[in-house]
Amino acid sequence: MGNPTAPTILFLSSAYKGERMIQAVKEQGLNVILITDEENRHQPWPHQFIDEFFVLHDLRRYQDVIHSVSYLCRGRKIDHIVPLDEFEVELVAVLREHLRLHGMTISQVRPFRDKLAMRQTTREAGIRVPNFIGILNYDNLRDFMEHTPTPWVLKPRMEAGAMGIKKMGDSEQVWRALDELGDKQSYYLLEQFIPGDVYHADSIVYEGKIVFISIQKYGAPPMQTYHGGGVFMTRTLPSSDDDYKAIQAMNAQVIKALHFSDGVTHAEFIKASDGGEFYFLEIAARVGGANIADMIEAGRGINLWEEWGKLEVANLLGEKYILPKGKNLHAGLLMTLAREEHPNLDRFSAKEVVWKQNKPYHAGLIVASKNYDRISELLSDYYGQLAEHYSTTGIPMGVTRTGQQG
Repeated sequence: MGNPTAPTILFLSSAYKGERMIQAVKEQGLNVILITDEENRHQPWPHQFIDEFFVLHDLRRYQDVIHSVSYLCRGRKIDHIVPLDEFEVELVAVLREHLRLHGMTISQVRPFRDKLAMRQTTREAGIRVPNFIGILNYDNLRDFMEHTPTPWVLKPRMEAGAMGIKKMGDSEQVWRALDELGDKQSYYLLEQFIPGDVYHADSIVYEGKIVFISIQKYGAPPMQTYHGGGVFMTRTLPSSDDDYKAIQAMNAQVIKALHFSDGVTHAEFIKASDGGEFYFLEIAARVGGANIADMIEAGRGINLWEEWGKLEVANLLGEKYILPKGKNLHAGLLMTLAREEHPNLDRFSAKEVVWKQNKPYHAGLIVASKNYDRISELLSDYYGQLAEHYSTTGIPMGVTRTGQQG
């Protein structure tokens, strides 16, 4: 262990991410422990900022993780635990309660992980959400399908993003899907599918107040690119845009309804094609994936991973968190699965290109500029080039957590 008198933060993650957060915490003088799973053992973790590194076979086995972390506590004083990935949010809450540490409890994180709890809590707070029902009582389900227009989406309650979501065109499809799910069907909900443009709001929350927000609009909805392939795109919205203002207000309502006090959030909203009303889709108590944080940093000058780390340290030490001064550029992100292991991205040579993906079988880039129209032009041009020369389709990941905690 590094400094025996300094506080210690334990990070857990079943995905390779959060390097900037780990670095930010270590640079403030704290001890850092990282626990990951066997699949991510050999990822290029920033070991120079990690005091102790441990690997468990499967972080889904909560009891094994509790035993292992409790064993570590025999010889170490762990002061705080933080999840780096969506799938460890609930696990970390379980650990906090077991070890009696400060932070969000199981009840507090449930509406961020369980989409049925999320839907119920926000609807009760008066926030507009798609019509939905949990897969529990069949009579209630029949009534829902009789009175709610198709199509519907059958969604896992505890997965991340678009994982495991299936579109349903009629009741017979639903019943056949439930037959296949068997005893796992109660881990799902059915909700009305609302066509429209999808937006995301990425926030830093301190003492219950949103101290930073960046709002973006996706190209195609994430569910479409996740299941159908193609080029993923998102871009920042100008703060003067009416959609920006509407999402900013709804995002604040959601965070208040879920009693979120400190940390980062990634929330998604849809503007219905029919009528133009906004609906809340979902929120996560983590940094958005797919290099969204890198795009926000390029446009706004704020790295969400770093600031999350600084905020956690400030709270742990009883200090005040201060958001650094940012910038105000327009930015956009393009990303796709690639046909080649190491695609050549030299053709994307505009001066506004500030980042290129360097991950096997991926092609992507970020553009940033003061000129909104220039970003629009580049995104349109580069989207077409990526689709024509680089993009391929992978197999969507199935459910990984549904009914498997414990």
